[in-house]
Amino acid sequence: MLLEAKNVSKVFRGGRTSTPVLAVRDATLRARPGEFVAIVGESGSGKSTLARMLLDLIPASSGSVELDGVPVASMSTMERTMFRRSVQAVLQDPAGSLNPRKNVERTISEVIRLHAIAKTRQGIREKVVEVLQLVGMTPAEPFLDRFPHELSGGQRQRVLIARAIALNPRIIVADEAVSALDASVKAGVLRVMADLKEQLGVGYVFITHDLPVVKKVADYVYVMKTGHIVEEGTKDLIFSNPSHEYTRTLLAASPVLT
Repeated sequence: MLLEAKNVSKVFRGGRTSTPVLAVRDATLRARPGEFVAIVGESGSGKSTLARMLLDLIPASSGSVELDGVPVASMSTMERTMFRRSVQAVLQDPAGSLNPRKNVERTISEVIRLHAIAKTRQGIREKVVEVLQLVGMTPAEPFLDRFPHELSGGQRQRVLIARAIALNPRIIVADEAVSALDASVKAGVLRVMADLKEQLGVGYVFITHDLPVVKKVADYVYVMKTGHIVEEGTKDLIFSNPSHEYTRTLLAASPVLT
């Protein structure tokens, strides 16, 4: 499977008197299952806008987002449903992404039921337990009745990852998914993501400004500046021999990479 952004641009237009904002310009990106792709850049560089286009949350102003060569914009209802199963999201703010009135079991079971991943009450519950265990919430049963406010930040993020993998996606788009976590919790969530890559073959498009994290987990890196992808390459190439001045500036400004 191949998820592609082909020469996508996004222009945000306000009122009649406001100036259009070009958030992403002519960006091309590829992601595959089993591959950890990172998009890095400063705040305002267009990373999250590109992520939202990859998820079909906002349309591209030009260019196309495609899954296995099929433009998402021209997909049928059934094809788009399959796209949403195949390409899932894990966002930055787990507190804002989880309904405070729904416990963990209901949060995950609703997407399982909606997409008919399992149909019986017992089958749905077993799937919920399975995905919680896959993200390291073991034993899973004590977490089923907990609400978001009863979970730590790391546990909430793991619930979001569990909800995503409940649909057996091939690629997860993770937008600043660990930026709000402290160092030790962040490391644990990153280990979960790496384990899922190995166990399930899931791929990631990982949006971040945290270069030490990228150095640890990424296979391939895209560098964005003011809406442009200014450089791309393997992690080793980007960190050892960056060709663009902006990339060199980012590396020089980042914490010591170990």
